[in-house]
Amino acid sequence: MFGIGIPELVIILIIILIIFGTGKLPEIGGALGKGIRNFRKASHETPEEIDVTPEDGADSASDNHDTTSKPAG
Repeated sequence: MFGIGIPELVIILIIILIIFGTGKLPEIGGALGKGIRNFRKASHETPEEIDVTPEDGADSASDNHDTTSKPAG
């Protein structure tokens, strides 16, 4: 696992305990778990919300824009 063994993981966990303390660890773990869960859920959803193709084809794009030229000024 990326060249990290058990002794390195133990040292990292001890440093985290020193920095955050035992009171904050459940909150950090819960937030981390919720973030991973939301990421997995979002990665498995169908991309229906991202589809931006127009339904009528290219004709609907010209209806939204004014094609008459007006002088600037």
